[in-house]
Amino acid sequence: MTGARLKHYGWGREGEGMSPEERKFVLDRESFYDTVKAATERAILDATGVVGEVTCRFTHAYPDGPAPYFTFHALGRHGGLLEQWQQIKKAASDALIAAGGTITHHHAVGRDHRPWYDRQMPELFAAALRATKRQLDPQAILNPGVLIDP
Repeated sequence: MTGARLKHYGWGREGEGMSPEERKFVLDRESFYDTVKAATERAILDATGVVGEVTCRFTHAYPDGPAPYFTFHALGRHGGLLEQWQQIKKAASDALIAAGGTITHHHAVGRDHRPWYDRQMPELFAAALRATKRQLDPQAILNPGVLIDP
């Protein structure tokens, strides 16, 4: 991270004026952002052969940090758009989890996130959800296969 980047955020040159804890908080988040962004940009280029764009915005702030939402923009090749999207989505999601992030937030997980959610869902929660679904939705009508297998 450069001093200019810190200055851009209004924290002074090279984090001057920040406590060691505040500096670590900022550096950890910068590293997370850079890791996910770089992996996604690489995947876009690999999948499409064209440089794309990755953006990130914070939608919520919590005591333990912000909730970053990444979006990518890429020019895909017709006839292979779904496969290209899946390749980019996989690389971005793998990088996000490897960097210490989580695939979900307060919004629904959905089928697109399911493979990564399965890696992060605590087994106790999964067991409780399966038991609840068996009792309240024995025919698996409500969102079958979204959070757990029917």
